[in-house]
Amino acid sequence: MATSNPNKITDLSSLIQFSLFICITLPIIIMGFPPPQYLCVNKSSPVTPSTPILTFLERLQGTALKTLGPDNFDPKLYVDLPLKYDLKAIEQEFEKLPRDQIGGVSVMELELFMEEYFDGVGKDLVYAEPVDFVAKPIGFLPKVENKEVREWALEIHSLWKNLSRRVSMAVKERPHRHTLLFLPGPVVVPGSRFREVYYWDSYWVVRGLLASKLYDTAKAMVTNLVSMIEEYGFVPNGARAYYTNRSQPPLLSSMVHEIYRTTGDMDLVEKALPALLKEHHFWNSGIHKVTIKDSKGHNHSLSRYYAMWDKPRPESSTIDQETASKLSNVADRANLYRELASTAESGWDFSSRWMRNSSDLTTLATTSILPVDLNAFLLKMELDIACLAKVVGEKHIEESFLEASRARKEAFNSVFWNEEMGQWLDCWISCSPTSKGTWHHNRNVFASNFIPLWIELLHSDHKIEKAMKSFEASGLLHPAGIATSLTNSGQQWDFPNGWAPVQHMIIEGMARTRSERARSMAEDIAVRWLRTNYASYKETGVMHEKYDVQQCGKYGGGGEYTPQTGFGWTNGVVLALLEEFGWPNDQKLDCE
Repeated sequence: MATSNPNKITDLSSLIQFSLFICITLPIIIMGFPPPQYLCVNKSSPVTPSTPILTFLERLQGTALKTLGPDNFDPKLYVDLPLKYDLKAIEQEFEKLPRDQIGGVSVMELELFMEEYFDGVGKDLVYAEPVDFVAKPIGFLPKVENKEVREWALEIHSLWKNLSRRVSMAVKERPHRHTLLFLPGPVVVPGSRFREVYYWDSYWVVRGLLASKLYDTAKAMVTNLVSMIEEYGFVPNGARAYYTNRSQPPLLSSMVHEIYRTTGDMDLVEKALPALLKEHHFWNSGIHKVTIKDSKGHNHSLSRYYAMWDKPRPESSTIDQETASKLSNVADRANLYRELASTAESGWDFSSRWMRNSSDLTTLATTSILPVDLNAFLLKMELDIACLAKVVGEKHIEESFLEASRARKEAFNSVFWNEEMGQWLDCWISCSPTSKGTWHHNRNVFASNFIPLWIELLHSDHKIEKAMKSFEASGLLHPAGIATSLTNSGQQWDFPNGWAPVQHMIIEGMARTRSERARSMAEDIAVRWLRTNYASYKETGVMHEKYDVQQCGKYGGGGEYTPQTGFGWTNGVVLALLEEFGWPNDQKLDCE
């Protein structure tokens, strides 16, 4: 274990005591927290200001759609373009382009304009091979005995080189010409159209990097995310200007905890802890905080997704405008835009889970939901912070966050747990000002109902037995893994898609229980997931973002963009599962 500098601890202690005062004590003293948010949408909700470059690139995006048409049109490409010159000069030339009746330009004119005034998409990220990469790391996946599986795992390991980048210094020198945010260290991106770092993806990337013994690269990922908290007060959805209006599922504390558990790096803990306090405050105050009563009349403060935005998402502006065109009222459209962005904050964009009518995206109501998985992540954050505070000798913080975790655990027992179903369910909160603090369960079955299994504090023999029976009868488990839901809505976070992070959390949660039945089920699901990943890789030569769990070897689809490959979190989960379960010599890898 690394040793720490006593002076550092003193400096850290002063900083943390100040952070703790600002984040916890001061709001209580001056009643600075807003009152409990009973109305689903607060009319005074903050909206992150846009930037001149984004406003212009959205106009370019709209013109391009009119010029090229909707087939295979990716709106994100246009807001990712780096400018060759300052914005004012480009805007002047843009205004000179001859237009047709609907506002489009000729394809040739558009191509020439873009070539003249923009660098190619992704040019502000430069290739950077991981400094700690070794083709065959010592101690790599020691439980994998099968030669074929080991060769495949080494190929997945080598993909980290393909996905490694560094933000160009041009972004730091001329930030007004880029929507990309500058980050100080190297990054690992998901792949394909996702050219920048994403928040919750990074947790499974880090898990994979640790399995690959790429400890320095994993630490750099965390250092980048910490720098964004220092800049914005939270980790944005991704490292783009248009993502600074929302976050994503908060898993930074989990990354720090995993790296510390693997490497014993106390310097990283000391650097990250003040940022984690800020992030915890972000998710447990203001628009994210909701106070409700349980059946016994006890209050519980819980959290929801709520974006600081009420306009079309710039990266999907033309799509959002089309979706909102069904609504005639300006206020209704603004509310829908907030719901779209808030759903993107959840990471589950999009799913019937957030919709009042599973066939109508305009019925999104994410801000009216207390999500069981978000609150599980926050419970884990509280436990992680307590653990990390203990590591650096911050007893007051440790005790404060242990107390916070106990309170949230009680909420899981009295609010989220449904004894009849044997699942933890999302809570829909009332939007009526006359029914303050009331809520009801969403009794539909989603994979997220079982994500609390990932949190060992929530394990009890009774709940594990009930949850396992419920899971086995749920209809979620298929030949190639766990479906995200039972509803085939055409959205990508619904049936029949399965996603790597969901598989991993449920598998790891089951494997950590004392139940032999649960541990056996965990290994069975892991085998199904690894086989479908391998079969698809053999056929297509790439790793995919999501998979169709109905059939081994079939990748997923649906949603607002074409299926993507690369793929950061998919690779990370494969390596993490092989590290946990291994693969015996005599076990087949091909689909059965």
